[in-house]
Amino acid sequence: MASEQPKNPPRWIDISSRKKHEQHTRIPSDWALNRDELISPNSPNYLHLPRACGLLTEEELRLTEAYDATALADALRKKEVKSVNVVRAFCKRATVAHYATNCLTEIFFSDALKRAQELDDHLASGKPPLGPLHGVPVSLKDTFKVKGYDASIGLAALCFKPSEENSVLVDVLLRAGAVLYCKTNVPQTLAALDSHNNIFGRTINPLNPAVTAGGSSGGEAALMALRGSVLGVGTDIGGSIRVPAMCGNLYGMKPSWERIPYAGQEGGSKPAVAKLSVSASAGPLAHSMRDIELFFRTVAAQRPWELDPDVIPGPWESLSSIAKTKLRIGVVRRDGVIEPHPPISKLLDEVAAKIRAAGIEVVELDITPVFSQCQSLANALMGAEGSNSMFDLIEAFDEPLSPWIKPRMRRKEPLSFETLRKLHAQRTKLQVDALQIWRQVDAFICPVAPHPVPEIDKYNGASYTSSFMLLDYPAGTIPVRMFKEKDMKGELPDVAALGSWDKRNRELWTDVDRSVYIGTPLCVQVVGPKLEERRLCDAMAAIDRVLKAANVNLASKL
Repeated sequence: MASEQPKNPPRWIDISSRKKHEQHTRIPSDWALNRDELISPNSPNYLHLPRACGLLTEEELRLTEAYDATALADALRKKEVKSVNVVRAFCKRATVAHYATNCLTEIFFSDALKRAQELDDHLASGKPPLGPLHGVPVSLKDTFKVKGYDASIGLAALCFKPSEENSVLVDVLLRAGAVLYCKTNVPQTLAALDSHNNIFGRTINPLNPAVTAGGSSGGEAALMALRGSVLGVGTDIGGSIRVPAMCGNLYGMKPSWERIPYAGQEGGSKPAVAKLSVSASAGPLAHSMRDIELFFRTVAAQRPWELDPDVIPGPWESLSSIAKTKLRIGVVRRDGVIEPHPPISKLLDEVAAKIRAAGIEVVELDITPVFSQCQSLANALMGAEGSNSMFDLIEAFDEPLSPWIKPRMRRKEPLSFETLRKLHAQRTKLQVDALQIWRQVDAFICPVAPHPVPEIDKYNGASYTSSFMLLDYPAGTIPVRMFKEKDMKGELPDVAALGSWDKRNRELWTDVDRSVYIGTPLCVQVVGPKLEERRLCDAMAAIDRVLKAANVNLASKL
């Protein structure tokens, strides 16, 4: 009998090898690190690595740790620091973050250093700064197109096809003086809440390698959690900014989709499909609330509505503010689909008590009649095209589905016109019904997720985040504190599960060793009315100030 001929390896394997080699060649050889020597198998987190690895000088460590983006932009404008030194420091720190967490995709350090020097020369010649971000390094999610570099989104079929032009937001950031130096990892299909694909592999959470870094802006969050970036830009359609921000102990905000330019993104689908389903938003991940506002103020100042017809005209200062008014914050404890775990409910109690004690009016809100309908409707609309374009790309190079995606996604027939019409009619009715919320409060807090940051590939339903994409409400994540040993206490009520999502969510509390959550971030989500990003920033900043003051007071008593 003739021996069976070995099969050729799947086509994606060679593409992955070539892309990783390309990454390696774009990191200066004298910055190379040995990951096996860098990371101990028993390391509870990787936060010590930038200092322990020896790659960064003391000054470079200071430049990457002592500033948020607002302070750094001010120091650059005053010529207290030079952009070329700042950018080099963040390129080095991004290198450490990448070796530790596998967070980068495209690397353009060389181009960044060249631009930084040009921006320094510009200031030295006596010319005014190009804009508010003059000389500030900014990282980008891989979906953004940067001319001359791939926007592969982790798919073999899109590798080695350099973008011929920039995404609109990339041009806006460059006009504002930003220095772009890297792009970051995403999940296969961009539809997962964990960041793994076949080309670049899995991104690890540096705060705790046992739990997820989140998705789909997971690479961005991992990079920022190790301070390999001072300001990052992600995208969000079901929680893809807010969830990674939660996982990385960061601030993150997704606007209404008409606020920030989204044109020119790579999403693996045909043009204008989002107009038939639910449109994604681009927004910032940051180390402070003032950096979140800096991003929105900067983008608005560049008049992006002249470049992207979907963006509604409106300078930042023209948007309504609540900074000088009596703030009224709602507390939304549940969505009627998935019941929060005990520590999530306790966190809402803590935050509500602190902001109430600070003089902010707090009211309980039950919006489950609207909230409970959003998740299933959002899922239905997101499946308008049946994922056929994405599966065409995946199957073109024989790629397997990622672990989180495999049980959740398959090809389907595109929805018919009549089905889409009915779904959009349901969406409009929910949006009308939800308007009554804003007659009661300026903003409301709710969970980012009904569970703590879960283990890899175990993130459950996204109803607490995707609902606000469906309603087109701006929403953001605020870090509160870390999960402690005492948070392991508490049991779920002895009642029937609300449904399959709730049943799976319960398992993340009853069927795990809860100690895995210790040291992971606990965050709240703040939600505002449609297109009221400035009002939401005001509300988030006020809540954040209260929480920080409460933490300082607590520390002084210990």
